[in-house]
Amino acid sequence: MADADLDVVIRQLARQLHTGLMTRAKERRDRFNGLAAKAKGKETGDRFKMMAKATMEQAIAAAKRLQMSADNVADSYARSMRIAASTPVAVKVEKKAPKEKPVKKAAKPKKKTKKAK
Repeated sequence: MADADLDVVIRQLARQLHTGLMTRAKERRDRFNGLAAKAKGKETGDRFKMMAKATMEQAIAAAKRLQMSADNVADSYARSMRIAASTPVAVKVEKKAPKEKPVKKAAKPKKKTKKAK
């Protein structure tokens, strides 16, 4: 990955995050469906099923936003690198100035104090 472009790395990391997010969401959905199967009342079972469905909907929406953000960042980075590579760089030649010797500051005269009588 040392020679890989950062836009490729960004996309790979987003893919890994997407996979992890969906795995966790499926685990939670399965947990809620399991609780719905074990529920004693129909109302409680329906509530757990709704929670399982809502979990997946929210996870899918979050994964889409994550993927879209990663794509935007990767595209932006790639575009800026293309622009930077195509822009000519002006090379400035600096002339060396002659070195000047540091100027010594004049010493301040000491004030004489008068003795009190």
